[in-house]
Amino acid sequence: MKYTSSVMNSFAFFLLTIFFTISNAFPLSNSMNKRDVFIPPITYPDNTTVWNSGEVHNVTWDISQAPVNITNKIGRIQLRQDDITFPLVLAYDFDILLGSYNITVPLVISGAYQLVLFGDSGNFSPEFTINGV
Repeated sequence: MKYTSSVMNSFAFFLLTIFFTISNAFPLSNSMNKRDVFIPPITYPDNTTVWNSGEVHNVTWDISQAPVNITNKIGRIQLRQDDITFPLVLAYDFDILLGSYNITVPLVISGAYQLVLFGDSGNFSPEFTINGV
């Protein structure tokens, strides 16, 4: 069976592609920095907290157990009610290692809410009350 040079070149390219794909799937050494997921518990607001729409409050979370290498240090805070996280972003693009961030309470219907602190992972605050409309 006779093969043309273009078929051989295509086959060689195919084999090289497979080789590089497989070799990149496995680290060559253990010297790569390992990253840890950090899920800091929200300490304020808590289940006794009552906020009013329009107020500014300092959301806080515990950073005392923060690992050295965090997968994602960029934080975002959103509001949640009845297992639904609203697309409204209350704060974003802050360092999760700050441990606190000021937010303005949005104008919402009065009720029980939670905050979600995103970074490495979503973390819910205890349910608290917002007095709104």
